[in-house]
Amino acid sequence: MSNIVRADIRDLPLITASLTKAFSDDPVFIYLMGGAFNAKRANLAFQMLGRNMLAHGLILTNDERSAAAYWGLPGSWKVPIASIMKTLPISLRAYRWQTFRALGVLGRMEKLHPKEPHYYLEVLGTDPVQQGKGHGADLLNVVLEKADDEGVGAYLESSKDTNVPYYRRFGFEVVGEIHHPNGPTMWR
Repeated sequence: MSNIVRADIRDLPLITASLTKAFSDDPVFIYLMGGAFNAKRANLAFQMLGRNMLAHGLILTNDERSAAAYWGLPGSWKVPIASIMKTLPISLRAYRWQTFRALGVLGRMEKLHPKEPHYYLEVLGTDPVQQGKGHGADLLNVVLEKADDEGVGAYLESSKDTNVPYYRRFGFEVVGEIHHPNGPTMWR
């Protein structure tokens, strides 16, 4: 088991670099980038998501910062509008002309989001050279055990069908799909 730590703003550069590598073949990020993955813009997107999550949620990482999980907390998974406004310049640099597409993706995701209290796994990723060593499992188990202790659920959207069996190992089950116009499917 890796040593799991709560991240802070100083960790974001290393975490976002790892997440950018982890999501280089992600269908939703490719869709949000207009059809081709752009590492610089993806890094900005993970910075924006990370800043928002640090302001109202929880980011867990390992000692090397090669893996990270962005978790929304029960009752506060939705990003407050004030946080969105603070990170808007980063969002515009990340998504450029695809900003409206990104807002559409977010809207479809929020519309189908569970209403009951739960931990929300917004992002989970590991630098590909570190994958298969249990870092993601460690980041999941810490919060899933906490959710069990508190008697609340956990929720995520998987952007790759190949990740669905991975999440099933931790007790997640597909409850539906999200279809994006002329774009990828996500599994709820």
